[in-house]
Amino acid sequence: MRCQGYFSIMRPMNAIVAGLAAVIGYFIATSAIIPAIVLLVVIVFLVTAGGNVINDYYDSEIDAINRPGRPIPSGEVKKETAFHMAAALFIAGVFISFFTNPLCAGIAIFNSAVLVLYASHLKKTFMLGNIAVSYLSASIFLFGGALSGTDGLLRLVPLALITFLAMMSRELLKDAEDVEGDKASDAVTFPIRYGIRNTMRVSLLFAIGAIFASIIPVHLWGPWYLSGIALVDLLILCAALRPLKCITPECLRMTGATSLLKYGMFASLLVFTISAVFL
Repeated sequence: MRCQGYFSIMRPMNAIVAGLAAVIGYFIATSAIIPAIVLLVVIVFLVTAGGNVINDYYDSEIDAINRPGRPIPSGEVKKETAFHMAAALFIAGVFISFFTNPLCAGIAIFNSAVLVLYASHLKKTFMLGNIAVSYLSASIFLFGGALSGTDGLLRLVPLALITFLAMMSRELLKDAEDVEGDKASDAVTFPIRYGIRNTMRVSLLFAIGAIFASIIPVHLWGPWYLSGIALVDLLILCAALRPLKCITPECLRMTGATSLLKYGMFASLLVFTISAVFL
């Protein structure tokens, strides 16, 4: 039972998807696949898993209120063990990044530091936590492009922008879902300061921004890409519109908006992949 807790606290599926996103980033930047992309997957998996574990370490008291079934509050993983586990994952990820290039290694080090700062301080700081998480998600594409150098990184900026805006939308919704626990931990989030309804409106604006940003890669892939991403944009818009009238966390949870936005981002990743391969 405890081994399952060690596995689940890393959120391995999310970490694997993040690693694959880096590979897609490299492929979009270069239209090629090389053996070194295996390093991308491993590095991103380790750093992302480390971020998930350290987040649960610092969030154990909040999770006891909002998500008591998670490994630490449920007793499956000891809190101090989670800290050491996170440190080992970060060290391993950064160490392996030294076998890529200085640009990738720099991103791996910087992102590891941001993940720790997010979990320990930024999450409770107004908007900075949301910005940090959104940057980290977007930077996965940049990390993939960075394996081919600065030009590859710059080529991935439009896709990183789409990801950043969509993640900002979802992060605000998640904050609204977690108002009770965040208040108990003295966090200062957007919904605590300005209310859930205003949060829903701002989340919608970020979602619309992501939809507009999704048009930018048309110059790379043409109308076939546009037709595919349009379906994803509809899903993202639907997810952002559904909770617009909610004024309580319970109402927001019932809409399933955060899950829909997550599916939308996975779907966009699929569209990017197909476009990179066939267009």
